[in-house]
Amino acid sequence: MMKIMPALFQPVLDRILAEIERTPGRGRPADYIPALAARDPRRFGMAVAELDGTVHGVGDWREPFSTQSITKVFTLALDLAREGDELWEHVGREPSGNPFNSLVQLEYENGIPRNPFINAGALVVTDRLHTRTGDAAGELLAFLRAESGNPALDFDKDVAASEAGRGDRNAALAHFMASYGNIDNPVPVLLDQYFRQCSVTASCADLALATTFLARHGIRADGTRLLTRSQAKQVNAVMLTCGTYDAAGEFAYRVGLPGKSGVGGGIIAVVPGRCTLCVWSPGLDERGNSVAGVAALDRFTTLTGLSVF
Repeated sequence: MMKIMPALFQPVLDRILAEIERTPGRGRPADYIPALAARDPRRFGMAVAELDGTVHGVGDWREPFSTQSITKVFTLALDLAREGDELWEHVGREPSGNPFNSLVQLEYENGIPRNPFINAGALVVTDRLHTRTGDAAGELLAFLRAESGNPALDFDKDVAASEAGRGDRNAALAHFMASYGNIDNPVPVLLDQYFRQCSVTASCADLALATTFLARHGIRADGTRLLTRSQAKQVNAVMLTCGTYDAAGEFAYRVGLPGKSGVGGGIIAVVPGRCTLCVWSPGLDERGNSVAGVAALDRFTTLTGLSVF
């Protein structure tokens, strides 16, 4: 293991790309969302963004892909910035131990989702952000465009429609929480916002840049503060413990960074005070995390010595 200077990020990424290209099994794309099922599982991209906005990348690092649950990090930050600790009265901060779309725990816990990154918790966060802004998905998109420096980022209408067509489980989650008074907006309105949110298309470069506010302890790209240092720590902590579905312990063990995955095959990760990463490869394991993505982040922290541990 070696400590690495930023100038050496590119050789490390090149080495990781060469290793990944020799890896046989890459998992399978998410087949329950028709718009994602056709993606080639052998596609791979990886980007590292430094705090000054310099980005290094390899492979398909500029290829747009469906961000899916990665956006939950940004809606969490946007809502936390507005309402502070009151948010945590409506959603917990503990790992779920169950699949991301599970209904089981909600009944035991009176409609309070276990954390903001399972679907139930993300629905609560989107609902609360929508109450405060009037357009949660639009607020998210504006933020991602500003932080990435890419005004062309947009929703994918086909992906949103595809998810809406298979949205019965999310509708059930929302209605169940509404019965406990934990949803403010009409469920159809909330679901439209949520499916649009998950349909944002962005590249590894875009997402690595958009995530740097968490590595800068809450400071946005323009120098203004979105989160307090304590709030940025909270978001990173929840990413570490809950960000990769019910495989968060394994991800922390292998990678050692706060991270958030999406079933589009992307994963973002944060090295506080140093840099941020995004990796994309559509082939998923049985828990919904990118096989090549986790392997690449594992190699990155091993080769560089950059970890929170």
